[in-house]
Amino acid sequence: MRILMISTVALALGLNAPAHAALNVFACEPEWGALASEIGGAAVTVYTATTGAQDPHRIQARPSLIAKARSADLTVCTGAELEIGWLPMVEQQSGNDKIQAGTAGDFEAASYVDLLEIPARLDRADGDVHAAGNPHIHTDPRNILIVAAPLAQRFGALDPANAAMYQARLADFTTRFAAAIAKWESEAAPLKGEQIVVQHSNWAYLQNWLGLQRVIAIEPKPGVPPSSGYLAEVVETLRKAPAKLIIRAAYEDDRPSQFVSEKTGLPAVALPFTIGGTDGAKDLFSLFDDTIQRLLHPSKGM
Repeated sequence: MRILMISTVALALGLNAPAHAALNVFACEPEWGALASEIGGAAVTVYTATTGAQDPHRIQARPSLIAKARSADLTVCTGAELEIGWLPMVEQQSGNDKIQAGTAGDFEAASYVDLLEIPARLDRADGDVHAAGNPHIHTDPRNILIVAAPLAQRFGALDPANAAMYQARLADFTTRFAAAIAKWESEAAPLKGEQIVVQHSNWAYLQNWLGLQRVIAIEPKPGVPPSSGYLAEVVETLRKAPAKLIIRAAYEDDRPSQFVSEKTGLPAVALPFTIGGTDGAKDLFSLFDDTIQRLLHPSKGM
């Protein structure tokens, strides 16, 4: 009886996997590639189009991406215009009807989350502002958990033969990730209310999750490099309103943060932002392990 029960669980979680992957997934960012693997297991083949060393706003529609998109059964991307500069061209050039916008093979994670920082107006003079709101939802792990359920449902709709397995893997991932979130929140409790400086406005969800308070951004407007005059304004602001630390994504140029750090004495911390952003961020779990530890011990993340 025990052997039968073990075999049943193994089958449900996909440990007795199909001989060939049933779905080809084209993931735009590492976090969604990792989530697709968690939900799909051996039943999916995941290609991740970008890395943790790349700025997700500035990706080119390279021929290699188009070639991978031709065989995809679905794209799993952030949406909210994050990939607007390259994904539409990749989809169109691929000639793959399965993944065109609005089809079952087009999965946008941001459509399942309440977005922050929705602009009251749209003006290019305000910098790189996203009309739908801040797209960097994955910096709050609770959003990843929200997205996991509809992703499992989409996998099941495209691959009904493995639908039960996707749901079983979803349940297993949900249990493990919810426990991890509780651990991270406990560890990060001392950070609540801390004043921080950000290099780029891509941390709204992390701030909201951990209760961090942003004093100022080093970029005068999203995506606009700071001038020497503006950096002087940042330093002067921080003399009047002290902060705890400066944070930036590991893929960002460290020179503006280092300049402010040298002038104010604040530690400048590079956070992984996504999987592969740092050596310690190897999967969805270690991504947040590393992020929390770098925030708690900023001298180690400099």
